[in-house]
Formats: sequence, structure tokens, C-alpha cells
Amino acid sequence: LSMPEQQLVEIACALGAGASIVIMDEPTASLTQKEQHLLFAVVKDLRASGVGVIYISHRLEEIFALADRVTVLRDGESVGTRNVRSSRGNEAQTKEPAVDQSLLTSSSTLTEAELIKLMVGREVSAIYPPAESEAGEVVLSLKNLGYAAGGVKNVSLEVRAGEVVGMAGLVGAGRTELARVLFGITPADSGEIFLNGQRITISSPQEAVAHGIAYVPEDRRRHGVILEMPIAHNMTMAIHRRIFSGAWLRFGAEKQLALDFIRDLGVKAYGPEAPGGSLSGGNQQKVSLARWLATKPKLLILDEPTQGVDVGAKSEIHKIIRRLAKEGLAVLMISSDLPEVLGMADRIAVMRGGTITAMLPGKSDAHTVMAAALGQTK
Repeated sequence: LSMPEQQLVEIACALGAGASIVIMDEPTASLTQKEQHLLFAVVKDLRASGVGVIYISHRLEEIFALADRVTVLRDGESVGTRNVRSSRGNEAQTKEPAVDQSLLTSSSTLTEAELIKLMVGREVSAIYPPAESEAGEVVLSLKNLGYAAGGVKNVSLEVRAGEVVGMAGLVGAGRTELARVLFGITPADSGEIFLNGQRITISSPQEAVAHGIAYVPEDRRRHGVILEMPIAHNMTMAIHRRIFSGAWLRFGAEKQLALDFIRDLGVKAYGPEAPGGSLSGGNQQKVSLARWLATKPKLLILDEPTQGVDVGAKSEIHKIIRRLAKEGLAVLMISSDLPEVLGMADRIAVMRGGTITAMLPGKSDAHTVMAAALGQTK
């Protein structure tokens, strides 16, 4: 099953248990907007029937749409519990059971700005940093690229050095399938790929890496980070031949490279020996990113780079992406988070039915992007 389908099956399993308390951990991480609305209705029905719901989410709009109270955890500790300024209205509020007021840090309701400050320990004035670079030479050029079995067809696209091209579209539009084609996981069966003006063929991930293409996948826990393996090993997996080029295993060099990336990307861990599974989602994403930055790529493909990470880690990852673009890297960023695409992309490629249906400037409005994703024309 696809990631959204797997998520729906997990939710169905939890609801079918007939429990008095249901814990939902990032339940909408891979769901479309329509599926999210269905889930919200289910949560409200559970609440009305007397079921307690612990709803874990990094998406602020979900907290304000669903929660009666929110407890914020930071660095493994509770930093406060607040009443939520809910949009449900006073009638719904009167149905709530009495709450021990000693549990509340403050009896006042919460604003989004206050919640963000609790989450990150500081004010976050700009989640999406401004572009600091101008587009340079064309790094990647696709002409009528296709992979029939994956539904990818006639994709033409250019990505330049120093720019972030965002890929928008609904679930099933073919964005991840295109990324897999570019990385050689499912090689193209039609069309052409040009890298720095040279026509190339990519029949395997090894060839993609050799050509200077890096891919940070959507599901980091399955394909991005080996959870049982130390951070240092995770970060050097793609460059073994370079770092262990001789007869000896240079663990000192590996550790130093890991320390450099831990410092450079702001990975919060007790050291390079820490297992990948001990890290938060945002820090796992940084480790996955470090693995491919170690290959010194020309093109970086990011598939849902901030999915399931908190607002503080999201801001840090966005700054890293902007910095990489400023250093001349070409970035192709796939995201189902429309504000992220609008806030980060210099240009927006909209996919529908396995092909690009619109190429829009980065400052386009959400309605224009969604209209293109839905196949609507003026």
C-alpha cells in the first residue's frame, strides 16, 4: 500500500479496538486534505461518545481544530499545558468534563504564537527564510521523461543551480514516482535526462550517485535512516569507497565527518555513536540529509523533507535548504504541505496524472496551485 493507505489502515485498527482511550501519533502525516477532514470527523465523534483521545501532532492547525487542551513537550520534558482557543464554540465547550485546574500552567486560552514559542523555546518570526541566491546554469533538464509502470509520462522540467524548485500535487500525482525514476530506483523507459548539458542514463541508484544526484526519501524510518546503526555509520554509508579507500578502516575519519555534519546541521545527539533510532524525527531527517550531502551532489531531491517534524526543526531544515541553494546546489523539493511549497520554492512544478501540468512562479497563490493540481483551467 501507499503511505497514505498504510496510515488509514493503522487508524482503522485503532478505532476497531473499542478502546476508552485512543492515542493517535501524527495520524494525518500522509493523508490528503479530504482524508484529513474524514479523520477529524471521526475524532469529534469519538469525543462525543466519551472516548478520550491523545492526539500527537506537529501541525498547529490540527491542534486548534481538535484539541481541548495541549501539553507541549520539548527535549523530553513537559514545558506547559494550556487551554486551546478552539473554533468549536461555547456549546461544545460546555460538554467537556471538569478538569483539575492544577494541571493547567495558565487558565487562559492559547494563541498560535504562544504555542510556537512553547514548542521551540523562542519566537519564530519566519518559518520560511527568504531566497538568498539567483538561479544559475541549468543542472537538470528532463525532456518527455516517462516510466509507464509508475504512471510517469512526458515530464519536461529544468532545475538550475542555486534554486529550489517545488513539486506540488495531490497524492497519486506521480511526484515520488518521478523522484524514483531520477534516482534510478525505477529507471525511465522513455524520454531524456540531461545533467549539466550532458545526456545521461540512470539505471540504478549507484549511477545516480556517480552522476551527482542525491535523494532524501519520503519514509525516513524505512528508507532514510537505519535506526539500529550509529549516526556516524548512517552518514557515511554512501561514501564508503571514498572514506575507506585503502586497506584500513579509517574510523577516525568517519567520526570526524560525522562530527562536522552534527555541528553543521545542528543535529541534537549525544555523539556520533548514538543510534539513529534514539533521535527525534527532525534530527533523523538531518542525518538522512547528511548522508547524501556527504556525496557532494549537484542535484538534491527532497521528498517531504519536513513531514512529521516540529515547527522548530522545520524552520531549521528550511534554513539548511536555503543555505545549500545559496552555495549553488540545485534542489528539487517535493512536498504535500502547500504553505511549504509556496514559502520555499523559487518556481513551482504542479503534477497531475503523472505529468507536469503547470509551471508557476514561487510567489503564486494557493488557489492557483490547487486549481492546477485539480486539473481546473481558467
